[in-house]
Amino acid sequence: MVSLFESDTTEDMKERASLKLSRNIILAEVFLLVVCFHECCCSQLDHLSDPVLMDKKGDAILPETSPSGSPRPFLPLLAPSPLVPFTNTTVTKLSGICLLNFTAAESLMNVTAIDCWSAFAPFLANVICCPQLEATLEILIGQSSKETNVLALNGTLAKSCLSDIEKVLVGQGANENLTQICSIHASKLTEASCPVNGVNELESIVDTSKLLAACEEIDPVKECCSQICRSAILEAATRIALKSSELLSMDGAHILPQHSTRVNDCKSIVLRWLASKLNASHAKKVLRELSSCNVNKVCPLVFPDIRHVVTGCGDRINNQTTCCGAMGSYVSHLQKQSFITNLQALDCAASLGTRLRKSNITKNVYSLCHINLKDFSLQVGNQEAGCLLPSTPSDATFDTSSEVSFLCDLNDNIPAPWPTTSQVPASCNKTFKIPALPAVASAQNGLHPDGVMHFLLFASSVVLVTLL
Repeated sequence: MVSLFESDTTEDMKERASLKLSRNIILAEVFLLVVCFHECCCSQLDHLSDPVLMDKKGDAILPETSPSGSPRPFLPLLAPSPLVPFTNTTVTKLSGICLLNFTAAESLMNVTAIDCWSAFAPFLANVICCPQLEATLEILIGQSSKETNVLALNGTLAKSCLSDIEKVLVGQGANENLTQICSIHASKLTEASCPVNGVNELESIVDTSKLLAACEEIDPVKECCSQICRSAILEAATRIALKSSELLSMDGAHILPQHSTRVNDCKSIVLRWLASKLNASHAKKVLRELSSCNVNKVCPLVFPDIRHVVTGCGDRINNQTTCCGAMGSYVSHLQKQSFITNLQALDCAASLGTRLRKSNITKNVYSLCHINLKDFSLQVGNQEAGCLLPSTPSDATFDTSSEVSFLCDLNDNIPAPWPTTSQVPASCNKTFKIPALPAVASAQNGLHPDGVMHFLLFASSVVLVTLL
C-alpha cells in the first residue's frame, strides 16, 4: 500500500492523473445528469403548457383521473430532499418572548415535524399530522405549567408561541402551512371560555387521583367504546366549566350549547394537566390514543354529487358495465383526497352506501363492482391499491436507509360492506370486524411523484457541481 504522503515523482504523476480522471468522470456524470434533467423537465413543461392543464393549478399536486378510466397510482413524496430538513443548519429566528421549553421537547417536536413533513402533510393531516400537532401543543403547555403553575397562555403569548412552534417545525421539514392545514389558531393555546386555568385551582375542584388513575394507562382499542379515560376527562372538565351548581346538576343530555362549548374548552385544560403529570413521550401516547377515537368515528372524505352514479346504476342496474364504470369514476375522485384508517374506510363505505340507498339504489353495487375498503383511500405506487392506515395511532418515521415511511395495509382486500339500513352504523356497534393493525403491514417509502423527482434530480446535480 502506498502512503498518501509519499513524495515520489512517479507516484505524484499517478495521483494527478487519477485526480484528473476522477474530475472527468464526475463531469461526465454531471453532464449526463443534466441531460436527463433537461429531458424530464422539457417533457413536463411541454405537458403543462397545455392551456387546459394550466387552468388546473390548484389541483396540480393531485393525480389526473379520467372520468371513465382507472386512477393513476399516486403517493406524495415520502423521501425528504437530500439537503432539507434533516441537515438544515440554519438558526430559526424566534420571537424571544415565548416561554415554552422547545429544547426539553426536542424529541416530541422532531416526531411532529416528520409526521407533518412538507409534501405529504395534507394527505396525512386527519389521521397522523394534526392529531400529533394538537398533542404537541397540549404537552408543551402542560410541561411548562410545572414552572408557571398555569395551564394556558394569554392572547399575546399564544400568538407568539404558535408562530414559534410553527417556525421550529418548518425548520425541521414540516409543511409551511401547518396551522392552516390543521385549522389551529392562537386561541387553541389559551383557556378560551374555560373559567379555570391554574393548576392549584383545578386540583382543588377535580378528583385528580381518580382522573390520573383512569387515564395514566388506557387501552387504545377498548377506550373508544368503554370511554373510561374520556368519561373521567369529561367529568373533570364539566366540574371546572362552571364552578356553581348550575352545570353540575345537569346530565350530559341536558347541557346547553353554551355550556357544551365551555366544557370542550375545559377539556383542553384537563388534558394539559394530565400532560404535566406524565413524561412527554407517555403524554403523547395517551393524547394520541384519545384523539384516535374522534378520528376513527368520522369519515373525513368529501363526497361529490352522486347523480352520475344514480344515472348509471338506476333502473335496477340494467347495464352492469355502465354502473360499474360510474362507480369506478366516482371512487377515483375519492382517491384523490387523503389517506384514511381502516375504520374510517368502513364509515366512508357506509356513508356512501347510505346516500346511494336513499337515491333508490338498493342493490349491492359494492359487491357488483368489486369495491373494497382500501378503494376509498389514496392510491399507492404502481400497485393501484389504496393504503389503509391502522386505526390505532401511528407516526411517520425517518432513517437514513428507508427515508420517511409510515405503516399502511396494502394487502387485505376486505370488501366494502353494503349498508342494510339507511342509518350509518355506530363505531362500537359494528358487526363487521377488521383489525386495528394491518394483518400484513407494508411500510411505504421512497415513492415520488414525477414533478418532485425532477427537483431531487436537480438538487443532486447542484451538489455535484458544487464539489467540483
